[in-house]
Amino acid sequence: MQTSIATVSLSGGLAEKLEAIAAAGFTGVEIFESDLLSFNGTPKDVARMVASLGLKIVTFQPFRDFEGMPEPQRSRTFARAERKFDLMGELGCNLLMICSNVAPDSLAGVDRAAADFHELGERAQKRGIKVGYEALAWGRHVSDYRDSWEVVRRADHPAIGLTLDSFHIFSRKTDLKAIRSIPGDRIVLVQLADAPWLDMDVMSWSRHFRCFPGQGDFPLTEFMDAVSATGYSGLLSLEIFNDQFRAGSPRSVAVDGQRSLVYLMDQMRGASGALAKEAPQIPPRAKCLGVEFLEFAADDHDAAKLSRLFAGLGFRKVGEHKSKAVTRWSQGSINLVLNSDKEGFAHSHQLAHGPSVCAMCLKVDDASATLDRAEKLRDTPFRQAVGPGELEIPAVRGLGGSLLYFVDPKTQLGQLWDIDFNTPKQAQANGDAGLTSIDHISQSMQYEEMLTWLLFYNSLLDVTKTPQLDVIDPGGIVRSQVVQTADGKLRIALNASQSQQTLSSRFLTNYVGSGVQHIALATDNIVATVKKLRANGVELLSIPENYYDDLEARSDLPAEQLDVLRQHGVLYDRDDAGEYFQAYTKSFGDLFFFEIVERRGYKGFGAVNASIRLAAQSRETQV
Repeated sequence: MQTSIATVSLSGGLAEKLEAIAAAGFTGVEIFESDLLSFNGTPKDVARMVASLGLKIVTFQPFRDFEGMPEPQRSRTFARAERKFDLMGELGCNLLMICSNVAPDSLAGVDRAAADFHELGERAQKRGIKVGYEALAWGRHVSDYRDSWEVVRRADHPAIGLTLDSFHIFSRKTDLKAIRSIPGDRIVLVQLADAPWLDMDVMSWSRHFRCFPGQGDFPLTEFMDAVSATGYSGLLSLEIFNDQFRAGSPRSVAVDGQRSLVYLMDQMRGASGALAKEAPQIPPRAKCLGVEFLEFAADDHDAAKLSRLFAGLGFRKVGEHKSKAVTRWSQGSINLVLNSDKEGFAHSHQLAHGPSVCAMCLKVDDASATLDRAEKLRDTPFRQAVGPGELEIPAVRGLGGSLLYFVDPKTQLGQLWDIDFNTPKQAQANGDAGLTSIDHISQSMQYEEMLTWLLFYNSLLDVTKTPQLDVIDPGGIVRSQVVQTADGKLRIALNASQSQQTLSSRFLTNYVGSGVQHIALATDNIVATVKKLRANGVELLSIPENYYDDLEARSDLPAEQLDVLRQHGVLYDRDDAGEYFQAYTKSFGDLFFFEIVERRGYKGFGAVNASIRLAAQSRETQV
């Protein structure tokens, strides 16, 4: 599979961008004129650098406001094109990208535009150059790919071809059917960009909110099916304008780009056409059967405090690792692993972040295949030494340098607790609190990281993503989006904020990085669970009386039920599917906290109550 990315997609200088593009495994690069102009060297220097990195310049762009110009502008436009041809010769590039004209003095007319392109084709052909014509969604006279194709068709020149860009097509909600009738050999380049559906002017949408395939809402597989039907077998290139990408590491963003193309092409397996035949041979997205365990890293002092908290939550210590200072705590189907060993990954994680969730283990249908898929998606595998007879659990690097482990029920990995752990001589005695499973896990991250981890989970696991939500925090807006399995056995909420005053952002400061901020544990009877937790000495978040007065006014809950919720500090929500009850522990060292939830058919996450919880937590941190 031949892949390319435009230099405008990444932050940094041209040299840094090219190194990142090559390291991510791209074969080609689109050189944006602005990157070349700001480069401290000659075009021939760029050509040498590109070649030394094993890349090829697939196009130079953009060339603007070409077709349909009146004289004397028309003559000057052709002279400008000749200058670009000279420059492309020095770059070693043979494709010039021309965007449809936006100049206010440009003239309409398909035949006029076609005549201009035919003449340009004659000049380009003498140089061994081709020209690609792209319809900008905001083009003055040509804003639809069907019109740009008609211009190319009437130009009728072998040096003039069509460029298709998914953003410009989807942003205008243009029908894809006509793509199938375009001869594949007349398409010179296919550019890909995803985006969330937004109600705003197209140019601002394009300049700030494009993203990689799989990170937005566009049905790109439908676009790819249409392109593949033409017989096109050339490059797939990414052209992304995104503020988050410009604030991120060029290397990590480039890896995301390559991952997005592998994932997109993986979805093309089984389709017809030349492109579909190039789909990578990788295992399918992993089916997640649940969270096998969450691993907490802590030193001896914090491990003792966490042990008391786990016991207070109703967990029992049911296992001790055979060779490490690691214990297993269990309740229902929930397993919490507490690692206070003085060596290894968890110890390093604890030194960097303090007491924290250092790893998450997912139970999948095939752990080996999941790791294989992860590596082909350019996720980073992880290995560390294990003791004699102990299991080596497949793992990749996760959010904030944490680990994501994989176990499955069909290999020895399914016997992890029997192989690596002994039964403790003494178990804790507080007793079960009625917790049954992990309902969801919330991870807080830097704002510019959010699309990365959305793509990470969505490309690796068989999950879907919910629409983005903006949650009101006393310190600003928190953006939240959930990835989840169809059966709800895995739900991960991704949270990020541009404000430094939100709880999410303050967590990043306290934690020194991105990570798990809260863990929601399910119960079948939240009132009974809360009573047990209070009896065990667990401190719960105090909810203001005003909340319950408002709840009484806006709901039809019986007075008796409202009194119970008020008495126990339980929050309430409902949707078309059912009801939802929530309570929260106070935070552990301002680093993480637990949520207790009871679902009665409810599908959401209590977003209506998020601002109440955040305000209560903010008050706690000020005490």
